[in-house]
Amino acid sequence: MDLVGVQSWNGSRPAGCGSALAQQYWALCDAWGIAVQAVAGAGFVSCVVLMLVLLLRLACVSRRRSGAAAALLLFLLATAGIFALPYSFIIALSPQTCPARVFAFGVLFGLAFGALLARGLALLGVELARGWREAGVVLALALVQVIVATEWLLVVLVQDKRMCQFSQSEFAMLQIYVMVLLAAALATGLRFLRQACVTYSYGYAGRTLRQNKLRAALLVLTLLLSVCVWLVWITLLTYGNRATGRSPLWDDPVICVALTANGWVLLLGHGFTQVCFMCKPNARTKDPPLDFTGWTTHGTQPAAPQDLRTGTDNDGFQTDADGSRGKDAASPGIFMREISAEKDYSIPRPTTTNINEPYDEYYGHRV
Repeated sequence: MDLVGVQSWNGSRPAGCGSALAQQYWALCDAWGIAVQAVAGAGFVSCVVLMLVLLLRLACVSRRRSGAAAALLLFLLATAGIFALPYSFIIALSPQTCPARVFAFGVLFGLAFGALLARGLALLGVELARGWREAGVVLALALVQVIVATEWLLVVLVQDKRMCQFSQSEFAMLQIYVMVLLAAALATGLRFLRQACVTYSYGYAGRTLRQNKLRAALLVLTLLLSVCVWLVWITLLTYGNRATGRSPLWDDPVICVALTANGWVLLLGHGFTQVCFMCKPNARTKDPPLDFTGWTTHGTQPAAPQDLRTGTDNDGFQTDADGSRGKDAASPGIFMREISAEKDYSIPRPTTTNINEPYDEYYGHRV
């Protein structure tokens, strides 16, 4: 990829371009350039709106979710950058657009795929990616690509003084670390999907289990589509365009389309759905709390209201000092209230069939 070859990709001026517009901006007026700008612009605006919604929600979420919200904010920031990056490929390669192409391409995808990898680790329960440490893992993973791209720019472009003259294969090899992140995130997502599918629950955790299955499926689908996009653009860039005689005419359009397509895959598959999960209120039980009004312990003696009356603990076996049975000898400190059948949680106690003379029928005569 060199300046002369890319700048002369289109010898005729598009119909929508003015005569004063420089040749390196002609693709902005071409049909494919306008289509890419429209689709990428819509994706960029969508990312900004989601980030604003997440920032407003971030002040209300619990501390347990704040770390995941910060990592999601980094992911949306990277996705917005991916939607803005096609403009540096629509404009012809120059010393001004070269650093954006070489540096920002890998860093933005490293940040996005690093966020997906950290989310998968957090869903698996890895302690390293829990809470605010998830955002730290995302930044640490993206920092590696920052170092790789910076060294490549300094060594290849500055020390060798090559003026952005690099081949398509070299540009693809610069993204090896990003491909490793993509593969690791896909492996983590598949493991979480397997774990969510083989786990069974029959209690209140069933709703959480269904939500985990949905999250795992969306994460794996997003990563699989991203793998397909990367396989297509790398194959076309390194072999397909040259084999069909379309290189370098189709090189920049291929990357622009790949950036826009992968941006929408990331936005719809993970960004939008995760914001919906994050903004969803916590589930609350529909049943009202139990009302234990009037139920007191044995040691307390509250003022007896009008609807309270004294009663015996068990009148079937209650005896007093003179040997009489069945008398209402109330236990001190115990108050009773008439409660409805819906709130009746008492345990029935056994009673004899003959309270006055319990053994007469057994012996057949009076003892």
